[in-house]
Amino acid sequence: MIHFKRILFIFCLTLITVVVGAQGLIEKRSSFYGFTGTSGANIRQFNSLLEERGLSPIRNRYRSYGLGYQSRINDFLIGFELSQHQSKTSDFDDFQIKYRTSRALINVGYSLTEEGKFQLIHYMSLGMGYLNFQMLPQNQVKNLELFLLDPKEGFILRKNDIHKGTSRFGDFLTEIGFQASYDFDLPGRKESLEILAKVGYSFSPFEGSWSLNGIAFDNAQAGAFFRVGAGISLPDRNFFYKDATIGISLIRGVHFKSPEKFNSVLEDYGYQPLEGKPSNWGVRILGETDGLLYGVDVFNLAMKGRASNSQDHSLNSVRVYGNVGHKFFQYKNFALGAMGGVGFGNLRYTLSSKNKPDFPELFEERYFDGYLRSSGVMFKPEALVEYGLPMTKRKFFDLVFSASAGYELAFPSYSLGEISMSEYMSGPFLMFGVGVRP
Repeated sequence: MIHFKRILFIFCLTLITVVVGAQGLIEKRSSFYGFTGTSGANIRQFNSLLEERGLSPIRNRYRSYGLGYQSRINDFLIGFELSQHQSKTSDFDDFQIKYRTSRALINVGYSLTEEGKFQLIHYMSLGMGYLNFQMLPQNQVKNLELFLLDPKEGFILRKNDIHKGTSRFGDFLTEIGFQASYDFDLPGRKESLEILAKVGYSFSPFEGSWSLNGIAFDNAQAGAFFRVGAGISLPDRNFFYKDATIGISLIRGVHFKSPEKFNSVLEDYGYQPLEGKPSNWGVRILGETDGLLYGVDVFNLAMKGRASNSQDHSLNSVRVYGNVGHKFFQYKNFALGAMGGVGFGNLRYTLSSKNKPDFPELFEERYFDGYLRSSGVMFKPEALVEYGLPMTKRKFFDLVFSASAGYELAFPSYSLGEISMSEYMSGPFLMFGVGVRP
């Protein structure tokens, strides 16, 4: 939890600095966007291990996907990006080797252009991340009973394991780059369509921060990148509208379903059940124009525990929603609204050995951990209550407190093996948030 609090502290400190420095300035702009791109990373030590055995190195390219938010006051801006980075798969005998990383970064930058349709920004980022490196069979066991009888299919190595909770994000990451974007007017709307491109370099500032079992994987979090994206922006010329704004919040939620059916199967095969109910940390980006609400939610649910004397297990789910709704009541800074969301969810169960040797022994022995995965479509209706507290006399930003309640519906069955998990994935939730809104 300490690692996660650091990024929250840095976000608040940077925001206060920008807001204080913006007193007397009048030009504002906010936007949110999605992006994809490519980068390269040579995992040198692991590739040397493969080379010593006469094997080809793993592929040095990875694909990035992410979501971002930016708010600008005059020439200064602050933003946030949440991204996933997935390597290409390398085959070895009957195994597949690949890695993936996640990053949460706060961006601080300066615009090199005046406010207008074209934007050129120089920025730097600071944040934290997660790393997963795995070597698993090409044809994994799909039957849950066979999996629980013999779960040791390969090995999975994780640093700052968010499968056990988002609060495990850690180890500083940095990024520096340039962003160019252009706004296209949308007929009859105050919003604009933003098309953007980003180029720069990602790296870990502290050597050895991403070592796993005797090998450094720092380069999995590094590399020159090129990304393109699209989103929604609100230029300064539209900010005189009271109800035209885009904000971002950190959200914390509780879900009222436990995996009872799955736990009974685990107990039948001699494993400890997963106790309690899942909770989440996530990010909500919410825009509003004349009472119309729109935006994106991303949050991560996690359960963890001891499976046996020699094994741990986790049950994890990431949800990504696109939301649309309406604010039907507002009195001063208090508001009520309702939204509906449609999105994607996954469900991942990991059964891992507590004690794995370091490389090269780990590479030779291999059989330690197992992994099951499912995915599908999610739906949710929710009611929203919020209160905005102005942070400055000129009301450049509001500090927004929110609470929402709703119900999630999972489709189709979200099967782990032959066990349907849709009952666990569907259920009521209560969510609280705190954030900023221009």
